[in-house]
Amino acid sequence: MHDLLLRGGRPWTPGRPLETADIAISGGRITAIGPNLTGTATESIDLAGALVLPGLVDSHCHLDKTMYGGPWVPNSGGLTLQGRIANGEGRRDELGLPSADYAANLLGAMISGGTAHVRSHIDIDPEVGLRGVDAVRAAAARYSDRVDVQLVAFPQGGLLTRPGTDKLLEAALADGVEVIGGLDPAGYDRNANGQLDLIFGLAEKYGARIDIHLHDRAALGAWQYDLIIERTRATGLSGRVTISHAYAMGELAPGEQRRIAESLAEAGVSMVTCAVGDAPVVPVRLLHEVGATLALGNDGIRDLWTPYGDGDMLRRIMTVAFRDRLVSDPEIELALAAGTYGGAQVLGLTDYGLTAGAAADLFTVSAETPAAAVVSVAPRTLVLKRGRVVARHGVLVEN
Repeated sequence: MHDLLLRGGRPWTPGRPLETADIAISGGRITAIGPNLTGTATESIDLAGALVLPGLVDSHCHLDKTMYGGPWVPNSGGLTLQGRIANGEGRRDELGLPSADYAANLLGAMISGGTAHVRSHIDIDPEVGLRGVDAVRAAAARYSDRVDVQLVAFPQGGLLTRPGTDKLLEAALADGVEVIGGLDPAGYDRNANGQLDLIFGLAEKYGARIDIHLHDRAALGAWQYDLIIERTRATGLSGRVTISHAYAMGELAPGEQRRIAESLAEAGVSMVTCAVGDAPVVPVRLLHEVGATLALGNDGIRDLWTPYGDGDMLRRIMTVAFRDRLVSDPEIELALAAGTYGGAQVLGLTDYGLTAGAAADLFTVSAETPAAAVVSVAPRTLVLKRGRVVARHGVLVEN
């Protein structure tokens, strides 16, 4: 007896051909996938040939900063990193940030678009303290049965240059925040080894993952990649360290790109790219070729850094594919894999995917191929989280 039987869909797994199959779900998990499954079910849904994709994974966003669903706020942050940081910190109290309501608004939009997992960086500094952690946790609690949210304790305004921030980051980890973040150890804190000492030390102490924003460009960025790779090897944190943005990776000479990509794969260090503005995108083909993990995220969404964004990870996957000139169907599917399976690896999910035993987190679209779904940003027709329908045709289903 199945809880739910999805009939006649076309489940997608990277590297496998699309074939029509049924999906049986019980206890929130996929119990079988195959043609013409037998057995009765409490509920049966005819997918009529729809493409079935695993739940999207937003591996890099900032729920604490968003003003999604609120009044329009003209952007006044400018284009520099320092200007945006100062603007975000200077206006957050005026605008009621961080806000659990705005974060919940954005999570609702993400869920309706098929996102099943989110990693959110939360600003922590002596002025805001842990208010962002509290706000995002409150927002996530409203949708705890529809999306999983992993938090990063993030020193947006600097770590070594901001006395007291280190103690707050440790307090967040002691309170259960899963990931320790960093920000341009060389370019912003001006002390790469000092910041990395602190971050890796806290990760080892609390069993946390690491996710470092690295905007530094050219040789300065590449040098820090090597530092992070070396520390990952030395600490045995393979598979638990991520470099976000990694702009330099998209602009280095091909030989240097390949050297770093191979080192990333060997050390188990991931990268996340967001295709923000005109910033370089991490080379998708190369990381796939060498076996390095790549994930994607929306970054800032309707906040004091940017007025753009809607939380739709399928649109972000399309943007990355477009920006990296992925044009053949297999290449476009590499971006889709990064926004799904790559994100699952970065977040450390062990029960992800369209396979028996995995959590039944999935969505359906009417599209001929996965590449067509990405390019058209196909409307989501059905979204499931842990085997329960949570959205239909872009609208959340009430409990």
